[in-house]
Amino acid sequence: MTVTHTDRAVLFRSLHSPARPLALANAWDVASARVIEAAGAPAIATTSAGISWSLGRPDGDTLTRERVVDLVGRIVAAVGVPVSADIEGGYAQDAAGVGDTVERVLAAGAVGINIEDGTRPPAELGARLTAARAAAERAGASLFLNARIDTYLFGLGDPATRLKDTLERARGYVDAGADGIFVPGVVDAATIAELAAGVAVPLNIMAVPGAPDVAALGALGVARVSLGAGVAQAAYAATRMAAQQLYDTGAYHALADAIPFPELNGFFSGPR
Repeated sequence: MTVTHTDRAVLFRSLHSPARPLALANAWDVASARVIEAAGAPAIATTSAGISWSLGRPDGDTLTRERVVDLVGRIVAAVGVPVSADIEGGYAQDAAGVGDTVERVLAAGAVGINIEDGTRPPAELGARLTAARAAAERAGASLFLNARIDTYLFGLGDPATRLKDTLERARGYVDAGADGIFVPGVVDAATIAELAAGVAVPLNIMAVPGAPDVAALGALGVARVSLGAGVAQAAYAATRMAAQQLYDTGAYHALADAIPFPELNGFFSGPR
């Protein structure tokens, strides 16, 4: 049975539910995507930070769209589940360029994207969301458009009005075409509940130490939970631990929990 782009898009959209939140352990290359899929992931989402680091760049819109689109295509070809791509601010100078990026990401096989406002004026992300939606319509492709609001992550504005400002941004982004709203940087249960109540589309929260677990977030109204760059950071921490142990003491106990070579190699032994 052939699974089409539309099939994957419909499945991906259906996974957004507070009853059982979509849990995403974000990948940054083909190997991490295959490992995450094998662990039981119903979908794969990428992390721009992890991708940037793996390519020798800092996070923060320093990549070219060509490198990101190439990697997204490789991940889509390597896994059997839907893929959503983190495209940061859109890898373009203006809304028209964002539309071009979205067309290429869709052509690479992704069924969802994350796009963020960062420190840009909300109206600018609104224009980029409108361009992204128009690009998907031109391509005749279904797209889950997840708009990231960075008010909490970056500590933007007056803390006393941050919740109100975030909800205002969310309403504007939904009007511009967003299918979901992502608010990283929030761990307080009461604030998360207010966000969920005030956002008319699925709410995405980033899980970090100190945040409620997935089930508890679902009870608060969250439909999607992402680990963001956290898995990549943990992988690099394991790399540092193994290296420091080797060079400090000559030991290599840190390798005891490594994925066995045959298992990892088997992820790439034969066609999908």
